[in-house]
Amino acid sequence: MDLNFTREDAAFRDEVRAFLDEKLTPELKEAGSLTTSVFTDKKWNLAWQKILYEKGWVAPNWPVEYGGTGWTEMQKYIWASECARAGTPHLSPMGLRMCAPVLMKYGTPEQKAFYLPRILKGEDYWCQGYSEPGSGSDLASLQLRAVSDGDDYVLNGSKIWTTHAHFANRMFCLVRTKWDGKPQEGITFLLLEMNTPGIKVEPIITLAGEHEVNQVFFDEVRVPKANRVGPEHEGWTVAKYLLEFERGGAYAAGLAVGLEKLRAIAMAERAGDGTRLIDEPAFRRKLDETEISVKAMEITEHRVMAELAGGKNPGPASSMLKTRGTETTQAIDELAVEALAYYANADQRAAREPGSNIAPIGPAHGLTVMPRYLNNRAASIYGGSNEIQRGIMAKLVLGL
Repeated sequence: MDLNFTREDAAFRDEVRAFLDEKLTPELKEAGSLTTSVFTDKKWNLAWQKILYEKGWVAPNWPVEYGGTGWTEMQKYIWASECARAGTPHLSPMGLRMCAPVLMKYGTPEQKAFYLPRILKGEDYWCQGYSEPGSGSDLASLQLRAVSDGDDYVLNGSKIWTTHAHFANRMFCLVRTKWDGKPQEGITFLLLEMNTPGIKVEPIITLAGEHEVNQVFFDEVRVPKANRVGPEHEGWTVAKYLLEFERGGAYAAGLAVGLEKLRAIAMAERAGDGTRLIDEPAFRRKLDETEISVKAMEITEHRVMAELAGGKNPGPASSMLKTRGTETTQAIDELAVEALAYYANADQRAAREPGSNIAPIGPAHGLTVMPRYLNNRAASIYGGSNEIQRGIMAKLVLGL
């Protein structure tokens, strides 16, 4: 496999770098560097989305007719890699990467015409109503009731681990509309407004001390049937299609950046004794093994890119990328905590606020090490646990 850039690819990379140098302000770069999970706070990700929208670069993976860039798969990869290296804020994936592809495939003409431009511009901020208490990886067991009543569904129940629900004005949601037969055959996919009477959002504070996820309660919430995506009772098909886009994506660029930062930490002299962690054979071996995993991810992503260029959906490859990407992320996080040693236990929440003038406790690179470690422990669970992903690969790839 030839991973070298063509002349056109190199020119595009230079164009991207020039754009990022010009448009990525110090404030946006700081917000990106302080991001400790998949999600940058709404203030900053929408500010960055506005800049990208004005450039026409906000949705590289969308078809051109809906506002996409028309880039090749290699150009998309270069864009993701350069954004990772520059430390841009993360755009919220819920609308751009998850809800939008579903609407393009299953939405009515009216739904596409209304929602897609608003997603592109950042006028709507979406959250995902999938998991429930007792229904995580076994998503088909969900119990949020949606009872038909004239032109509406009436919802009662709750969703949990709902990321950025406290910021969102819209949710795409799985509900149960039939209670007999196979569980998968009674699920419906709905779009709803978060200011609908009867919706209540309660915060869940993570181990890192951050408010990113929530539990959302539904009490006699009325949702118009016009907001259904796909046929009634057939939302499981829609949901599985969406998960292909949630689970896939480019991991290698971000992993490579994380590895570079980790190696720099390990090569720095320790305070007081002049030794370096990189000189310890056991740590260096673990670092080298992780680098091999990152390189394997890069090559695998290039192979999947070739399939996407041929018009194929990610399919089971998204499960493979999700599994290896999240586990390699966790390996880098664990080594970073090891490198930070006792400073990893310091409470750095106040110093992590963008614009804060509070000095970090210990080395500056330690600000985000522990919260990244804690947040990314969930990475092998959300989007379908890695055990579930291995089952999908065994069935669809190996034929077991």
